Amino acid sequence: MSTTTLSARDRLLAAANELFYEEGVRTVGIDRVIERAGVAKASLYNTFGSKEELVRAYLAGRLATRQERMARGLARYDTPRERLLGVYNVLAEVASESGFRGCAFHNASAESASGSSVEQVCDNSRAWTRSLFTDLAREAGAPDPAGLATQLVLLYDGAITGAQMDRNAGTAATAKAIAAILLDAAIQQVRV
Repeated sequence: MSTTTLSARDRLLAAANELFYEEGVRTVGIDRVIERAGVAKASLYNTFGSKEELVRAYLAGRLATRQERMARGLARYDTPRERLLGVYNVLAEVASESGFRGCAFHNASAESASGSSVEQVCDNSRAWTRSLFTDLAREAGAPDPAGLATQLVLLYDGAITGAQMDRNAGTAATAKAIAAILLDAAIQQVRV
């Protein structure tokens, strides 16, 4: 679909997605988003009301995309163990894409004010990630799925940061190997 057939809202979100992810939420001003989107300033304020709400909508869109990508990625695996470890394979795919700049939620959270709607959508993303790992750990037979999920989320965060800072998507494979050790150790507790 060409940009001329997209609504002003969709063009603003597409421009925000590119600019905010590439350069940061605070660095990019409204005028740059409007220029990239090819819309009038009034369109932005009529649609979103403020830059903060545009940022919130941008992040909500990234969360929906992330959830869809993860669901598609994990559908490739047959066993609970494979699905849990498959999260790191999906991360490796994302980290190997050109233009990978780390986690949009980590980046935006570092720039957001406490109590803002941006912080809230970042918190929603974090809760979803924790819930995903908790559910996968439970399905894989971990006796303390929430405890294992806490470890796996920290490992996931480290893999994202390592992939970005080291410019090395291979950090996800390393994280997956460590996740397998953590999962096996947790399940071994049940067998003992």
